[in-house]
Amino acid sequence: MGNMGMAVSATANHGPEAMQVVLRNSVTVAETGGQGFSLNIEFVVEPGFTVLFGASGAGKTSVLDCIAGLQRPDTGRVSVGGIDLFDSERRIDVPTRFRRLGYLFQTVALFPHLSGKQNIEYGLNSLPAQECADRIREVAGSFDIAGVLGRRPSQMSGGERQRVALARALVTRPRALLLDEPMTALDAVTKSRILGDLRRWNSAHSVPILYVTHEREEVYALGDRVIMLETGRVVADGTPHEVLSRPQYESVAQLAGFENIFDCDVLSSHPEQGTMTCRVAGTALTLEAPLTRVANGNSVKVGIRAGDILVASAQPVGLSARNVLSGKITSLRQQDVTVIAEVDCGARFIVHLTPGARQSLDLQPGKSIWLVLKTYSCHVLQPTPLSGVTDRGP
Repeated sequence: MGNMGMAVSATANHGPEAMQVVLRNSVTVAETGGQGFSLNIEFVVEPGFTVLFGASGAGKTSVLDCIAGLQRPDTGRVSVGGIDLFDSERRIDVPTRFRRLGYLFQTVALFPHLSGKQNIEYGLNSLPAQECADRIREVAGSFDIAGVLGRRPSQMSGGERQRVALARALVTRPRALLLDEPMTALDAVTKSRILGDLRRWNSAHSVPILYVTHEREEVYALGDRVIMLETGRVVADGTPHEVLSRPQYESVAQLAGFENIFDCDVLSSHPEQGTMTCRVAGTALTLEAPLTRVANGNSVKVGIRAGDILVASAQPVGLSARNVLSGKITSLRQQDVTVIAEVDCGARFIVHLTPGARQSLDLQPGKSIWLVLKTYSCHVLQPTPLSGVTDRGP
């Protein structure tokens, strides 16, 4: 995606089916337990999956509501496929029912007294009977729900209800599809199958899909592209690998699940080696990190994924890794197929291991071990910018 730069311009080159969103000082959003904020965003969504990612209260649902016309922005513009749905300067505000957007909420709102077929055909009353029947047959085949069309929602499984809800949103052939955490209540296998069917449907229909989530696993599973929001602003935009695996900002690293984030002071720089030496604040522990423009004596934050740390039961020698840290295991616990170790190296590290590694190394609380970190596993993080700048990968 290129280097760090400004947010994607809604006037940039884009395909004829793209969705353009510009919201300025719009829609005061009240964070849970905090003060409200306004949306200030600008991006273009091409056909295919784009994930809108962020913590609860970041403004994700408010963005979808502005696009759908359920909330009215103060200033800005929303268009899909070259058709303006909202433009504050030109005083355009197309009512929600005429925007031709599919919107699927976290709670599946099927009509309980209607069958699956009746739920899907809701909104198709203006079409001739044969076209209505053809559309329902097509979408039922795409989402494998022909067998539940005669059932009411109470007679369907959770996955079947979600498939019917998707079919109802898509049978109208929307210009774009908005999905607000629609798979939260489903198990991983059901979720994967439904999303696979949706991908196949969209390969034939090619519409922009904006998918809201705060689950990292869904970002990696879906994402051709991820846009990360924080307090109503875009703070990162790129592929999932660019945004989540190599973050530049502290807040992005936190959302990306970096288990170890340390306050550090830069002690020295080594341009010829491409590294710098940082000391973890309040300790004597030093880390070799990639060289940045931060001057000696200044403070930085360093983020390290728990899964990027190697463990040795004897002091290793002859390694290319620049960080070999002695420490002692303070706790071990297993979560699913991951063993989570806390290790005291002068600073507390969280380390992820396999049960096999735990057994082969005979790891126990109180045991002395060594942690091995490559230089480029230590990500030097910047404070989140106040406005305008977007992290688009290194």
